[in-house]
Amino acid sequence: MAASAAGIDVRPIEFRDIPGFHAAVGAVAAERLWLARTTPFPLDQAAQFVTRNIERGHPQFVADSGDGRVVGWCDVVPSPREVSSHVGVLGMGVVAGYRGRGIGRQLIGAALSAAQGRFEQVDLDVYGGNAAAQRLYRGAGFVEQGRKRGGRKVDGVYDDILLMTRFFKEPA
Repeated sequence: MAASAAGIDVRPIEFRDIPGFHAAVGAVAAERLWLARTTPFPLDQAAQFVTRNIERGHPQFVADSGDGRVVGWCDVVPSPREVSSHVGVLGMGVVAGYRGRGIGRQLIGAALSAAQGRFEQVDLDVYGGNAAAQRLYRGAGFVEQGRKRGGRKVDGVYDDILLMTRFFKEPA
C-alpha cells in the first residue's frame, strides 16, 4: 500500500530505511517538543525495532521525500502490557519543514488501515501543547480518554499528556 502527495511517497518501511528512520526520529527528538524522548535511540536499537516490526508484520510506514530520505514515520506496535494484547500503541513524527502538507494524515491513515483487524483499539499519548497533532488524531477518529496533568517536564517546563484512543471495536 503506497500513497503519494506533493512528491512524498508513504509506504511500508523496508530494511534499507533504517538509517533514514533513525535520522528522522533523531531530528524530531532533538526539537525536544514532540516525542517522549529528547535524544534518539542508538542506531542498533532503531534497527532492532524496525526488524522486529517487519518480521512480525506490525504496521510501520515511512514518508519518503522521493530521493530515499525518510521525512516521517508512523507505527502501531502491540502494547507491552500482558493484559492489553488487544491494544496497539501508535508512534509517529514528521520532520520539520515537511509538516503541514498532509503527510501525517497519510501516514496515520496507512498505519490505522493496516492495524485494523490486528487490534481492537489503538492508543497514543500526545502533549497538551501540540494542538496540530491533537487535530490530526481527532480527524483520524481518536477520542480523548484522559489527561495526565504535568505528566511531561522538559527544561523545567511542564505539559499535560493527553491519552487518546481510536476504537475499532467498542469495549463491552
